[in-house]
Amino acid sequence: MGKCIIFCAGGFDSLLEPIMADDLVIAADGGLRHTQNLGVRPGVILGDFDSLGYVPEGSEVFPCEKDDTDAMLAVRCGLDAGFREFMIYGGVEGPRLEHTVANFQTLQYLAERSARGYLIGKNQIVFVLSPGQVIFPNTAKGYLSVFCLGQDAAGVSLDGLHYPMHNGTLTAGFPLGVSNRFIGEEAHISVKSGYLLLIWDRDNGIPQVAQDK
Repeated sequence: MGKCIIFCAGGFDSLLEPIMADDLVIAADGGLRHTQNLGVRPGVILGDFDSLGYVPEGSEVFPCEKDDTDAMLAVRCGLDAGFREFMIYGGVEGPRLEHTVANFQTLQYLAERSARGYLIGKNQIVFVLSPGQVIFPNTAKGYLSVFCLGQDAAGVSLDGLHYPMHNGTLTAGFPLGVSNRFIGEEAHISVKSGYLLLIWDRDNGIPQVAQDK
């Protein structure tokens, strides 16, 4: 199965990788503008359309007063269709910080269901790791920040980075993992319990991920 490609209303410059025939493309509200600019035809258009300002033909319309953000609606749609990997464009660098934070929680929602989601912005990629491991190649450059999301993250190991950690604990109340750096070695980030929010430079692409079942 391919990937679920979601376009939100925030900014980004370009696609990280080509869209394939078996991918599901979802335009969430104002994300439809991105698909139009890219010449991409979405398989699903949904949202409350407060950002877009009009209701496109053939779209799934939801009320503004709802529990789900438009991004979460798109994620639920992709999960219901059986997709396990989500590339979410325009979900990081929008004008409203609260929606960025909501999208961090949406990544955790995916991780809790053994799925993977990536927020892809202009300069950075964001990912939530549940118990498991992420591996970056020795060609990775720049910064990697690692934060605890929610309850304490235990059994955290950071190998092949400027600031290593071995079987440590990160808490939500202290940003110990901010601004780590790649050093030209293969980098391994792992956690035994809890959730880690990872942020790295977009040029490094998508790393190898192995999540515990």
